[in-house]
Amino acid sequence: MSEAKAAKATSAGAAAESVDGANPRPRYRRILLKLSGEALLGSRQYGVDPNFCAFIAAQVAEVHRLGVEIGIVVGGGNIFRGLAAAAKGMDRAQADYIGMLATVMNALAIQDHLEKAGVFTRVMSAIPMSTVAEPYVRRRAIRHMEKGRVVIFAAGTGNPYFTTDTTAALRALEIGADCIMKATKVDGVYDSDPRLNPDAVKFDELTYMEVLRRELKVMDSTAITLAMDNDLPIIVFNISTDGNIVHALQGKHVGTIVRGGN
Repeated sequence: MSEAKAAKATSAGAAAESVDGANPRPRYRRILLKLSGEALLGSRQYGVDPNFCAFIAAQVAEVHRLGVEIGIVVGGGNIFRGLAAAAKGMDRAQADYIGMLATVMNALAIQDHLEKAGVFTRVMSAIPMSTVAEPYVRRRAIRHMEKGRVVIFAAGTGNPYFTTDTTAALRALEIGADCIMKATKVDGVYDSDPRLNPDAVKFDELTYMEVLRRELKVMDSTAITLAMDNDLPIIVFNISTDGNIVHALQGKHVGTIVRGGN
C-alpha cells in the first residue's frame, strides 16, 4: 500500500472509531512528543534498548491511528552529554555538536521501529546530512504531518548552547502543535526527586511561573519561557506505562500538566 493510501485509511479508521465511541475523540490535533535520550536506554546503562524502542513505537503508532499528527524531538543523553563533557574541559560548542550528532543516531533508531510498526516517517535534521535525513524545513515538516507521516526532528536547533528541551518548545511552536508531551521515567512532576525522596509530593497541575519560581526540573527555563509566552501546554508523563499517551490525548488525567494560570 502506498503512503498516501495508508494515510487515508488511517484517517478513515480514526474517524470511524470516533463516531462509534470506541475511542473518545482526541483532545489535541497535533502534538510534539519530547523523548529524552535516557528514555531509550530501557534497562541498559548506555545506548539504545531495541525492546524499549519498540514499546515506545507501539504507543506512538496507537496515537497515529487516532488521526493525531505527531512530531518527535529526541535527545542524545544516552550516547553523549555535551554539558558533562564541557564540565570535564571539552570546548562547550564542540561538545554540543557531538551531542547533536547523538540525537541523529537516536532519531534513526526511532524511525526504524516506527516503520516496523507500520508508521511512515521522516527524519529532519537541523544539521545537513542528506544521506540519512532531510534538512529541516518548517513548511515541509508540516506538509509531511498533513500527509500522515510522523516527523522526527534531529540535531537539536543546529546551534550549540541550546538543549533539546528548547528544541522541543521551538519546533512545537513552528509546526503549530497543540501541546508538548514530555516523556519521562516518573509519573509527573514532583517537588523533589521521588526516586530519592519517598515523601516527594506530586503536582497534578502547575503554572509556568510556578515551575520557574520553584526551579522544578520539568524543562529548562528557556523552553518553559517559550511555552509560557505562547500559551503552549506541557504534559509530563511516564512513558513506561503503556497507553499513557493515548489516555492523555483522550482527556484522562495522566501525569502533570503545565499551563497558564487563570
